[in-house]
Amino acid sequence: MASTTVHLPNGQTIAVSPVYGGFFFKPNDLHTHHTVLPPGWTIQIHTEDDETDHDVSWRGHSAQVSSSSSAGSVPEVSARRQHAHRFRTATLRSDGLFISSISNPSSTDFKPASSPTRQIAMMLWATLYWYFHHPEPDARLTTAASAKTAETGRPRGDWRVVVKREGVLRGRNLLQKLERMGLIASEDSCVGTETDERTGEGWQDMFISRRSFWQLDARIFLFTLTPASHSPYPAGSPPSSRPGSPGGGASTPRPENQAEARALASSQGLWAPSVSGPFASGSHLPTYFPPPPLQYTFTGGVRHPMRPKPPRQGETFYTRFVPSVGQYLSFRVASISAKPPAHLGPISPSQGRFSRPTSTSSDMSVTVRGPLNPGPNDVELLHAWMNDARVAHFWGEQGAQSHQEDFLRAGLRSKHSFPVIGCWDGRPFGYFEIYWVKEDRLGRHVDGGGDNYDRGVHGLVGEQEFRGAHRVRVWLSALVHHCFLADSRTQSVLMEPRVDNERFIKYLHEAGFHREKEVAFPHKQSALMRVRREAWEAPSL
Repeated sequence: MASTTVHLPNGQTIAVSPVYGGFFFKPNDLHTHHTVLPPGWTIQIHTEDDETDHDVSWRGHSAQVSSSSSAGSVPEVSARRQHAHRFRTATLRSDGLFISSISNPSSTDFKPASSPTRQIAMMLWATLYWYFHHPEPDARLTTAASAKTAETGRPRGDWRVVVKREGVLRGRNLLQKLERMGLIASEDSCVGTETDERTGEGWQDMFISRRSFWQLDARIFLFTLTPASHSPYPAGSPPSSRPGSPGGGASTPRPENQAEARALASSQGLWAPSVSGPFASGSHLPTYFPPPPLQYTFTGGVRHPMRPKPPRQGETFYTRFVPSVGQYLSFRVASISAKPPAHLGPISPSQGRFSRPTSTSSDMSVTVRGPLNPGPNDVELLHAWMNDARVAHFWGEQGAQSHQEDFLRAGLRSKHSFPVIGCWDGRPFGYFEIYWVKEDRLGRHVDGGGDNYDRGVHGLVGEQEFRGAHRVRVWLSALVHHCFLADSRTQSVLMEPRVDNERFIKYLHEAGFHREKEVAFPHKQSALMRVRREAWEAPSL
């Protein structure tokens, strides 16, 4: 494949040349403008197809051959395997790529990137910009169901490229961060049951589609490295001190007033860091990440947006000090690990062994971080809670500990919900589930199937000492608060307690929920309770 030139939206160009197994990307304009990219990087890209597309001699070396094959006969391949070969032209869904190496700038010319993750995101964005300029592949899909359908009538799919967890992208948290930036996505939206994060479970099939890529604002990903003070490369600010281009000896006229300076800065494009606006930053980093572009999938025959990956097992995703209680309320994802997750978040100063003086005065203390006595693991907690008669009356999940373990594993594998442990000052007090209503069984009972971003919550309090009307109002409002923070498109949070759980329904009314109707599930009659964003004021303090 011949070398090509990529013209980025900010006016810079990149030379892309083939190398062994991939391509090398080299920006061309480092000597004329403040660069948005390092001097170069290499990607590996290949196309995977089924081995039956290749001759028998190749298959014999890479697949198991049936021992019943007679001499001279064509060997029978017992299992199909994927074959990867050199990238020649774009395919609809068979291409995979990763960044294999980066040529970082000289430390004498540039300071290290303030955020290596965002620098990698920038390079990946530019790589995808090059990739999606290739000729569009045939969009028709050949599946087992469409094999006998005429080509003109076969279903069409969106053009995707797989982003592999290899090379530079193999970092422990890197793909997770790129997914939260909206640059990559996955159809596997469950937490997962693997406790060893090094396995990369759930992060092997990340992709981006052409449709979503062209809905990403380039200004989010193209930003400048910060030039060192003695570097010959010009800094972006202030405009009046910018040196002229060394090209023809001509210099940029010095602006005579503030208005002219702003106009000069604006003329360099929306990526100039001296231009005020939501994408400008003195740190030379993007300052705004909007929600990622919409992509849709089906679950149980219901069409809904692809969901972002939940936080990881044991990860705390919400914490807040509650003055009326004098403790920190936090929520973390439940864990299947035999070892209980250590609480490393803040705790209240009243926990004496985790407080220390901040001055000579003995009555002053500060919140510190430190692992609490771990106590039982999450499966053991669930076993104890679910076998409490009060909880079992409404949940019906009592039984041997193996039953609760299976229950938790199912929650971690769910693609539309995830299990949560609530904690007061790091001490577990209850179990919750946060889910997307659209693809949940509740969705079919909501008028119109519910909005795409409606969230639902299930919950129970297992520890007696943390019961009480006031604490319920606090954690209820905190769960609603999280749902509204997690996605600005969520307009409602719903709950569906059993109709005879009158006390909890009363708590929901006090927390701002209203009763819409009753719905009949196979196992219970429920009151459909809803709180809308426009009617919600603030979390309970």
